[in-house]
Amino acid sequence: MKKTKLFLTAVLAVACLTAKADEGMWMLQLMKEQHLIDQMKKQGLMLEAEDIYSPDRLSLKDAVGIFGSGCTGEIISEDGLILTNHHCGFDAIQRHSSVEHDYLQNGFWSMSKEEELPSEGLQFTFIERIQDVTEQVNRFMKEKGLSDADLLAGPYLGTLASQFLEESGLKGKPGITTELLPFYAGNQYYLFFKKIYPDIRMVAAPPQCIGKFGGETDNWMWPRHTCDFSLFRVYADKNGEPALYSPKNVPLKCKKHLPISLKGLEEGDYTMIIGFPGRTERYLTASEIKSLMETENEPRIKVREARQEVLKKEMAGSDRIRIQYASKYAGSCNYWKNAIGMNKAIIDNKVLETKAEQEKRFAGFARSRNDKEYESVVSEIDQVIASLQSTKYLFTTFNEVFWGGFEFLSPPLIMEDLKTALKAKDQNGVEKNSDLLRKAYGTIHNKNYDHEVDRKVAKALIPLYAEMTGERPDIYETIEKQYKGDYNRFVDAMYDESIMASQANLDKFLRKPTVKAIEKDLATRFFQSMDRFTRDLDARYRKGMEALEPLHKTYVRGLCEMYAPTPKAADANFTIRLTYGNVKSYTPKDGVLYNYYTTLKGVMEKEDPDDPEFIVPERLKELYRQKDYGRYAMKNGELPTCFLTTNDITGGNSGSPVINGRGELIGCAFDGNWESLSGDIHFDNSLQRCIAVDIRYVLFVLEKLGGCRRLIDEMTIVD
Repeated sequence: MKKTKLFLTAVLAVACLTAKADEGMWMLQLMKEQHLIDQMKKQGLMLEAEDIYSPDRLSLKDAVGIFGSGCTGEIISEDGLILTNHHCGFDAIQRHSSVEHDYLQNGFWSMSKEEELPSEGLQFTFIERIQDVTEQVNRFMKEKGLSDADLLAGPYLGTLASQFLEESGLKGKPGITTELLPFYAGNQYYLFFKKIYPDIRMVAAPPQCIGKFGGETDNWMWPRHTCDFSLFRVYADKNGEPALYSPKNVPLKCKKHLPISLKGLEEGDYTMIIGFPGRTERYLTASEIKSLMETENEPRIKVREARQEVLKKEMAGSDRIRIQYASKYAGSCNYWKNAIGMNKAIIDNKVLETKAEQEKRFAGFARSRNDKEYESVVSEIDQVIASLQSTKYLFTTFNEVFWGGFEFLSPPLIMEDLKTALKAKDQNGVEKNSDLLRKAYGTIHNKNYDHEVDRKVAKALIPLYAEMTGERPDIYETIEKQYKGDYNRFVDAMYDESIMASQANLDKFLRKPTVKAIEKDLATRFFQSMDRFTRDLDARYRKGMEALEPLHKTYVRGLCEMYAPTPKAADANFTIRLTYGNVKSYTPKDGVLYNYYTTLKGVMEKEDPDDPEFIVPERLKELYRQKDYGRYAMKNGELPTCFLTTNDITGGNSGSPVINGRGELIGCAFDGNWESLSGDIHFDNSLQRCIAVDIRYVLFVLEKLGGCRRLIDEMTIVD
């Protein structure tokens, strides 16, 4: 209990700093206790803490939510209009696209609410309120005799979240759910009350040559000229409550939306971002960072390069395949390049050396406190990491190849249950599992899957895995013995002859299913082998990670105490956070200065009609020649495209609103910069930048290219 009180004092304390504290993905509910609001006002904020977060009144948090399952979106009209990134809406845009209606290439502009497209599976999540339940969780752990590893590994957090929901009196309310999560490595616990709307419709999206201008070449780079936005809308039932799609649903009358500023921005202007950053690991030791480079980033880079090489070639040869695999290819490339950039930035920015210095200081702090637990914790972490090294490498490689590389599979559990039913002559069991197989087939062979493309990916990755590691699933013995080590022959046999390889094969099997056919089936044998290997590997990996959890809890608590009275932010975990900073240029190396904004001129300078990543549509070139920018031009007559801020962001922040000191929307965050891709583990205030699309460029494209003046008219715009 004493350690908990010391930790809370350290977290909530604040120093009277003169330097601007741009680092930190801060929890909104702690702004006053940590005196962050005072720092923010010194930098230019004109709002009060209650204007940003309040559980009892409307605040900015009511205009920001989770878009889908991995991005942020903001409400920009009282009729539920959502602004997010083009790459966040990319999957929905792709799913709506076909060769006949190629919204990826041509864009999508709805001219009325009736033309807005229902997007099955897409949802938008608002945060209703946040509650500190650390005391209750600690009491529960003590009563049950649970360790930190027990609590996080078991069903306990979900059980407690349901219990808290029951006690709140909100259980059964439409769309309301709760989530309980650890913060500061389990030193604190917060409960989030969420309201989820499942009827989300696509409203507008620019063509890919605008929304993804620069492609993978420009990804994570500055200067950028990408108009990375898309628009969706929240629909609800007639009472404004969450409801599954129905033609009777209506646009949600939102209680809060963000006004939009066209006043522009200058170097040094205050900016803040409210969003849902996915994951940071700022409290890692030097040994953990080195392990991350070697056991996560390096194998991920190698496997994804091989997969992407196949996909890129196939997509270039067919519009149908290009549309089918656009979202998959983009998702793979994003964190492939991130892994490359992170490893480079760790070295260039001397992150390992900085962490080693921190550990040296922590050792001195522990000795001054005569705290034996603190004195030994770093060496204990290092020992666990050393013992986990080969397992972590294997874990990453295996999952990248077999669960993230190719998509064809024969569901091992369904096949095993069907075999059991056949042996027992259980006709109901046979029929039930036959139906499950039919559904599984439809899930695998969906509109975004091509069996021949997937075959080629498998031919590239299955032998690559064998090259990368000597510890292999036992199916590799079959490949060696029955196929003489010929991976192509093995893959062809599996993709041609297996039960799940084609509708004809499945139908033939289900007409007369037998145990022998299941046991002989190559894909079933393959994925049963994968399943066995996965279970063993997961158990080994989990055991090592469970040993780390209590050590991290101790180390994080100690670091927060060491840095007190300067508050430290908890690592990102895809919960609502606020970061604050300012508009700012930067110097990545000697003699190079990157200005804080870009203009449409840069789009024209980058144009390359022979490179699909840098194609500029004729209409945009015409508007540029005529300088027909309307009210969206800067004072010098140029049209702004993107800008830089010092805000602290990471994956999950994509689509987050960039807000000025008056609480007005000025941009939409979409990327970080190449030089600081080590930022998830170490923030460098001189290099780290957030890249955002200027809201004026968004509105220009919406009005001048999309012809969607109706959407602009429903926004609240401050000239």
